[in-house]
Amino acid sequence: METVKIRVQGIVQGVGFRPNVYRIAKKLNINGYVRNLGNLVEVIAQGEDIEKFIESLSHEKPPVSKINSIEHENIECNRIFSDFKILESSLSSSGSSVIPPDLAVCENCLEELMDENNRRYEFPFIACTDCGPRFSVIKSIPYDRDRTTMDEFPLCEECLVEYKNPLDRRYHAEASCCDRCGPSLRLYDGESKPIFDENPIKKSVELLDDGNIMAMKGIGGTHLVCKVTDDVILKLRGRLNRLNQPFAIMSPDLETIKTFAEFDELEERSLKSIESPIVVVKKNKNYSFPDSLAPILHNIGVILPYSPIHHLLFDYTNEPAYVMTSANIPGEPMVIDNEDILSELKGIADYFLLHNRRIVNRCDDSVVRYVDGVLSFIRRSRGYAPEPYDLKKYSNDLNVLALGSELDVTFTILKNGLGFVSQHIGNTNKFRTYRFLQEGIDHLANITSTNNFDLVAVDMHPQFFTGSLGVELSENYGAELVRVQHHHAHGAVLAFDNDVDELVFIGADGVGYGDDKTAWGGEILYCDISSYERLGSLSPQRMPGGDTSTKYPARFLLSILYDVYDNDELRRLFINDYVDFFKYREKEIDMVLKQLERNFNVPITTSAGRILDSISVALGICGRRTYEGEASMKLESVASKSTSNIKIDLEFNKHENRPVLDTSTILKQVIEMKNNGVAIKDVAKAGQNAVAIGLGKMAVDGATMKNVDVIGATGGVFYNEAISNSVKEYVEKRGFRFIRNNNSCAGDGSISLGQAIVSTYRKG
Repeated sequence: METVKIRVQGIVQGVGFRPNVYRIAKKLNINGYVRNLGNLVEVIAQGEDIEKFIESLSHEKPPVSKINSIEHENIECNRIFSDFKILESSLSSSGSSVIPPDLAVCENCLEELMDENNRRYEFPFIACTDCGPRFSVIKSIPYDRDRTTMDEFPLCEECLVEYKNPLDRRYHAEASCCDRCGPSLRLYDGESKPIFDENPIKKSVELLDDGNIMAMKGIGGTHLVCKVTDDVILKLRGRLNRLNQPFAIMSPDLETIKTFAEFDELEERSLKSIESPIVVVKKNKNYSFPDSLAPILHNIGVILPYSPIHHLLFDYTNEPAYVMTSANIPGEPMVIDNEDILSELKGIADYFLLHNRRIVNRCDDSVVRYVDGVLSFIRRSRGYAPEPYDLKKYSNDLNVLALGSELDVTFTILKNGLGFVSQHIGNTNKFRTYRFLQEGIDHLANITSTNNFDLVAVDMHPQFFTGSLGVELSENYGAELVRVQHHHAHGAVLAFDNDVDELVFIGADGVGYGDDKTAWGGEILYCDISSYERLGSLSPQRMPGGDTSTKYPARFLLSILYDVYDNDELRRLFINDYVDFFKYREKEIDMVLKQLERNFNVPITTSAGRILDSISVALGICGRRTYEGEASMKLESVASKSTSNIKIDLEFNKHENRPVLDTSTILKQVIEMKNNGVAIKDVAKAGQNAVAIGLGKMAVDGATMKNVDVIGATGGVFYNEAISNSVKEYVEKRGFRFIRNNNSCAGDGSISLGQAIVSTYRKG
């Protein structure tokens, strides 16, 4: 009898794939078996309808699964199977299937959660093969219960029957349990003393609605939760020292969100998706939450309940929303261990709602934003990581570890042509985050069965901790170290996202170390994946005090204007209008002027982010950065209120034989408009548009010169919808195809993916 071996790779473990194979086999009278084989699913099949069986595996797969490949071959087999069975998993490792991400509670489980007659009524850890924790609980592969943190909770008799029944949706649902055999919740006060209550969630809601701050342990980490009232928000800000950074909020349903925000069909789809990210949407005219929630901004991050605990919270309250923000000391990873939560958040949280299921992989909420109908990740993490990208186009045989940049770090493991991008890691300047990066690499290498690397890719910047780690790891693995320029990595992701082989693109962000050892960030580059060429940029500007100018952008504004104002006039202007934006007031203004005069400690940058920050300062919108991107984000929000079409004249010069947009004259006109009484919102819009059109013009000129018909835009600046759309309109009117990130981060969260693409394409 014909015997076929089938191997299926993709997201096929922990999603009900094997019982689905079982049901298809029974329907088609196929005999044999299915089992998890390390990193893939193996099927041995005998029967008359083998071809239809293989076809059905693709077309009738479980909703959460994703198939990357199905390979089959005829094999010699002396055994005649009389039935079809699901076998125990094998420890053998092969291929590159992956563990699915953590997913929002499904409709079936939610229905059971709210059904008084169901044995899992109000059970806060309800889950099945279609939902619940995956990545956050797995310790090793294959993905079976005894290799997750659920091994600490032996199944009761009723749950075990479900777990062993291939026809039940909880068959091998590794997170499945009930109140007899699963994790439990406990409430603690601010002194870490337990509060005994038969319904800790209901009690927590009472405490929240009384104005307390709660640390709440969830699926992939811990949130700080509180009411959306001014007094409580300001209390939370004071305790966290997050003075202005916007807080995301969770609302019970879409109807409630409609009372304070507007969203379109695409944003609604993301809000309701099984990935359940935070979606950045616009505040509507009825928005009435306090300004302290998202100061000055025209938009707000909103998320729907995605865990059973969240749904139960809103079942006990009439509040339209709760603040739901990651529980971490600024710059450090979320705390996930109960002891650490109680100790490190003491004095920040008034109460703690914790459970006893261990989290192996912390995973922050993902954040997405739609720009002109195109999805862009601000943070790609829970719900998406570590689902891989298919990079077989670039290489299928090299193992690559790419370590990203410095801020908003992710890392990527490329194996068998699949790029596994990690969850959000964060700022590796912080020791704990750096350790988190190392632990994350070890864990993802383990669950992808990656034992060696051919290449280790890092950023070109000589002082990044990720670069130092890359040198160490390349030596440990005997791998070649590849340094990839920051914006080249951005461009490679853009090309991959849009399936193009060459393009001219605008790389506009805060900083990226350039070939000339200066800080790039407003660039026109040609890219053919393996190489790049700098075609133009914003004019180089000096940054007095280096990174100090990013925190106090008035210093940078002073530098930009240094050559377009008389020295005495410039000093008077800043003392009269901007002295409050300098920490040491007049004394610091004079000090910066001397630095510029002597050309001392003034590193060079072409950063578009810094120019937008300077426009924000010049208009009095934001004079000090308290979180990443603050000044530019507030500028965007002010500009969004304008309907004016006033324009700023653009000047272009040559620098080192490349065209540059003169940003000093832009800033001078911004100040002159403001001082002539033009509305701040109108000047803000004009300033943004000037940068956008200037970059767009140089990109068009560069693409014409290189005979390329595709122009892209990437980098954190292009989260700004107005700038992105201005460039798009300018480029398309001149006959070019415009592309941007559509399944990746425009910011640095996808740098590691770009590094993996560039390094493997060069060497493949």
